[in-house]
Amino acid sequence: MFVFQSASFFLLQITSLFIWGILVVIIIPFLNLEKRYKVTMLWPKLNLKLAEYLIGIKFELNGSHILDRNLNSNVILCSNHQSTWETFFIASYLKKPVCFIFKRELLFIPFFGWGIMLLNMIHINRKAGRNAIQTIINEAPKQFALGRWLVFFPEGTRVKLLEKKRYKIGAAVIAAELNVPIIPIAHNAGKFWKKNAFIKKSGTIIVKIGNEIYPNGKSPDEIISLVREQIEKLKDEMA
Repeated sequence: MFVFQSASFFLLQITSLFIWGILVVIIIPFLNLEKRYKVTMLWPKLNLKLAEYLIGIKFELNGSHILDRNLNSNVILCSNHQSTWETFFIASYLKKPVCFIFKRELLFIPFFGWGIMLLNMIHINRKAGRNAIQTIINEAPKQFALGRWLVFFPEGTRVKLLEKKRYKIGAAVIAAELNVPIIPIAHNAGKFWKKNAFIKKSGTIIVKIGNEIYPNGKSPDEIISLVREQIEKLKDEMA
């Protein structure tokens, strides 16, 4: 049953990406940055709707009041990373526009890369080490000035549902350097939309928002430890 539903989702996803990519390349250069963002985020929102109606993947958001009280603040969001679902969710369902920190190789993906290239987000060379972090430090204030939150996946890659992985320190360095709080986000999307899995399963993804973590003179190591502690605790509550 889920094979047919997943195949239908995949075909519509690819078809919509092709159509969306062409329209984006034609239309977006004539729009200002705010309208570019809104138009571009229609595709991830469409994907979530298709997943809901074709496969039965819904979501439940807990702790949205924490995000709401920070709508007028500069914030870094740190989420665990299990699938493509959370990328679509963060991009299109939050009340605030976001800036993803992503590897520059994504820019070369046809249609998808063209779309994100026009959004002026922060792309880095992950092999550049400290230089990559310095790039983010330099670019982050520009993103905050645009009214965006920064988004990090501190695990650095998609991780299987019960797998534990060391958190990269980049987000904590930025938070300490710019004195910006981090809001942790935890979810169990990998339970229904697994990493690299063609077949997806119906169910309700739980998304939990953690409390703000303020730098207040803490070291990056201390900050990322608190981020990991909150995310892992929230994940354990979903088990």
